[in-house]
Amino acid sequence: MPRRELNREKVLDAALELAAEEGIDGLSMRKLAKRLGVEAMSLYNHVSSKSDILDGIAERVQASIERPDPAKPWPERIRETARNMYRAMKAHPVVPLALVRDEANPLSTASLLPLDDAVAALFEAGMDEVTARQSLSAMNSLVFGSLLLATGGFEREYSTQAEANQLEPYLTGLDHAKVPHFSRLLPAISAGDPEEDFEAGLDMLIAGIVKAAGSGPSNGMGNGSATSA
Repeated sequence: MPRRELNREKVLDAALELAAEEGIDGLSMRKLAKRLGVEAMSLYNHVSSKSDILDGIAERVQASIERPDPAKPWPERIRETARNMYRAMKAHPVVPLALVRDEANPLSTASLLPLDDAVAALFEAGMDEVTARQSLSAMNSLVFGSLLLATGGFEREYSTQAEANQLEPYLTGLDHAKVPHFSRLLPAISAGDPEEDFEAGLDMLIAGIVKAAGSGPSNGMGNGSATSA
């Protein structure tokens, strides 16, 4: 097989495709080299390890997250950051999986700017460091938790609805008389759209952050704007 001229970007392109097809556990230097038509040792001129590859593809996706307009009100900047994180990562579920499994930890400026934007908005709201941390954690929990539910644990492509085989055990295996309220909800779960649910959750999150920002210094917070997005 003829040699192909490589660079780091080409290696990361191929790695992202391979991980999307075979999952993180299916990504290896040997398989990646085969896909690129080179010897495995050639990859080490551009990436140092599988961990470096995962950092690289996570950085690429995080750096692609569209940043909010800094002139917008702070609640809307948080909303846009969370929404854009969700949309960027739902296109590449192997990236949030690598992040939550601590197999990727990109530290470049480009990868951290979306989080920096969110924290800047929280500080503008008058929050102290503790409350800003808690608000950022809530935002990340919403983004990653929503993706977790919509991608079957980040192991498959994003789905717009709950799959029938996921709900079948609940529909047929439960004693509905003993869990009547959850049983009542099951048809709504099966008809739900994950992105619509994410947006609804985001509304609730922003409302809670706005309320927290307006709670006053008695709770260790400043008197930030309480204007809703």
